[in-house]
Amino acid sequence: MNDGLSSNSYIDLPCIHDSRGDLTFVEGCNHIPFEIKRVYYLYNVPVNSQRGGHAHKNLQQVIFALSGSFRLILDDGKSKFEFWLRDPTKGIYINKMMWRELDCFSQSAVCMVLASRPYEEDDYFRKYEDFLSEINL
Repeated sequence: MNDGLSSNSYIDLPCIHDSRGDLTFVEGCNHIPFEIKRVYYLYNVPVNSQRGGHAHKNLQQVIFALSGSFRLILDDGKSKFEFWLRDPTKGIYINKMMWRELDCFSQSAVCMVLASRPYEEDDYFRKYEDFLSEINL
């Protein structure tokens, strides 16, 4: 990428605060280093559940905790990075070829994901061994 961001970079979104509450917004190619092609969110995740458990060949993402908290573990095949997401104005940028796992969801947690591409099953590594084989070529 030519945007100066590396995998695992924090993304800070603006927060407009007044007596009525807070407002945060996000603009693709401005706050996020790609055009947003898909938005999805996870909610009603049982506290002891795990999500993720995959990597993408080409997809870039930014993950936010809109409510509650959860842990994000990223793995580039050499090192693991752990993040606790709990602030809706702070997200984590995930570049392609990065294994991700989410766990430790608090009750009522909401995880929002902004993605650079539409859903494409062929873009996934669903087995960790396949992911490791690809990055160690």
